[in-house]
Amino acid sequence: MEEACINEALTDDELRWILSKLESDKDKDIFGLVCKRWLHLQSTERRKLSARAGPHMLLKMASRFSRLHQLDLSQSLSRSFYPGVTDSDLAVIAHGFKSLRVLNLHNCKGITDNGMASIGSGLPSLQSLDVSYCRKLTDKGLSAVAEGCHDLRSLYLSGCRFVTDEILQGLAKNCRSLEKLCLNGCINITDSGLVDIVNGCRRISFLDINKCNNVGDIGVSSVAKTCSSSLKTLKLLDCYKVGDASILSLAKFCKNLETLVIGGCRDISDESVKSFAVACKNSLKILRMDWCLNISDSSLSCIFTQCRNLEALDIGCCEVVTDAAFQNLVNSEIESRLKILKVSNCPRITVSGIGMLLDKFKSLEYLDVRACPNITKMGCDEAGLVFPEYCKVNFSGSLCEPDVLV
Repeated sequence: MEEACINEALTDDELRWILSKLESDKDKDIFGLVCKRWLHLQSTERRKLSARAGPHMLLKMASRFSRLHQLDLSQSLSRSFYPGVTDSDLAVIAHGFKSLRVLNLHNCKGITDNGMASIGSGLPSLQSLDVSYCRKLTDKGLSAVAEGCHDLRSLYLSGCRFVTDEILQGLAKNCRSLEKLCLNGCINITDSGLVDIVNGCRRISFLDINKCNNVGDIGVSSVAKTCSSSLKTLKLLDCYKVGDASILSLAKFCKNLETLVIGGCRDISDESVKSFAVACKNSLKILRMDWCLNISDSSLSCIFTQCRNLEALDIGCCEVVTDAAFQNLVNSEIESRLKILKVSNCPRITVSGIGMLLDKFKSLEYLDVRACPNITKMGCDEAGLVFPEYCKVNFSGSLCEPDVLV
């Protein structure tokens, strides 16, 4: 009986089905080594690619990976001396990768508005763009993206210091499906821009305006009211104009908020934090409020007793907080899910306070007690404190910090 060749017996669709069942990238690459036909199928079915390549290589990649959805050309900080992708590269990408949905150009410092114009005109199906720390970009280039990529869902602009409220107006007009927006360090963004963006983009679930120090209560309150049903993450690190009015608005409208960063917002007081804790007691998972100098024991006690699903908390440099913040834990039936707790630079918290929380925080994985003069490893040992089995205690700064609170 004559044996059938597998290439004669199986159609392209059947081979694609086999390829789809391979879970690891390594196995998929081995699949492509069988013959030219299998290599072609493996290449055209590939959806993700990370690379570092110039225009000629990008042309070859576009020809081979014709149905690519995700392309990562980001630069690491260790290669900060290298400009990475250039405008001419972006022209090749816009022409060759027509199916592209996700493009990561993080830290590619060589690109300019001309490159963004190519992306805007050539990739109408783009849904996610990361141009964080591409410091030459301005409203002009990014507006071209907004005008050409109407299906944009995520846009990351951290460190793009030249952008202003103008780009937010463009996004509000053209990208109504926007869900994630990162403006970390965009110092020219104001309340007016935030009002504009949420009036047009009402599905925003993730908003990072860390270090946008021209943003205040008007802008944040507008975000809270307009995106009340969708907002899950809000980051306001060092937005020193943000005060109680913002937090009270979040408490009133955003009952499903999961992550809130208000570190460095020094005008926020106990009144608004307690209202927020009660309002978001079932949803809140991550709360960062280091350097909130008006926060006291009453806020912390309320957070611990109300927010049963809280997983990470940073109260570093809240200098008036004392052991009394943990007192209500002693006789309560609270079963906390807290995994990360940072109390660094809290001079009034002692070993006794740490002992109180250890009885309830059985899931604790990381505890930061740096620069707490009344808490030392020797003192904890002498008090007989027993930390959870997998808990790392940072006494001196020698441990790597979790990035969940960044």
